[in-house]
Amino acid sequence: MKRLLDVVGAAAGLLLLSPLLLGLALLVRVTSGAPVLFRQVRVGRGGRDFTLYKFRSMTVCRAAERGTFDAGRSARVTPVGRLLRRTKLDELPQLWNVLRGDMSLVGPRPEVRKWVEAYPERWARVLAVRPGLTDPASIVYRREEELLAAATDPERAYREDVLPAKLDLYEAYVRAHGVGRDLVILWKTVGAVVWR
Repeated sequence: MKRLLDVVGAAAGLLLLSPLLLGLALLVRVTSGAPVLFRQVRVGRGGRDFTLYKFRSMTVCRAAERGTFDAGRSARVTPVGRLLRRTKLDELPQLWNVLRGDMSLVGPRPEVRKWVEAYPERWARVLAVRPGLTDPASIVYRREEELLAAATDPERAYREDVLPAKLDLYEAYVRAHGVGRDLVILWKTVGAVVWR
């Protein structure tokens, strides 16, 4: 049932939102050039790598595609990128990841390997399920960038404070996930974005 929800939801989303997706792609292209999409290797179900897609919201930095840490550093965010990030519209291309089976609509957010290797035993439990577009941690930490920007050492704050707390929420989700709960999380995510 969960995979059926993913396929139907992602396909419907891509179809219904295609004018918006095209418009956003053109906006990124016109205001900050190519490429329109940001691609980054993330760790998926069972520890397998996959390529995650987003609308590019920052100036081009090839190192970022290999997983460098930019949290809390907003200097590279483009003006259009700020809008995309605030509204979470930059995440919409991941509907393609969901349709392909790399991700689910709801599930723990995928990380780059650097952060998976920071807590390998915990991630082994979390990656028993497909990573998702949203989950409870995405709602709780919807202002994560602002939190890290205020930290003296954003990378340390992420490693020692934010990531362990997110892993608590990820593990709780894995222990009790189901279609009904996923629908509630999707509804709460919409509310969190709208009322941000």
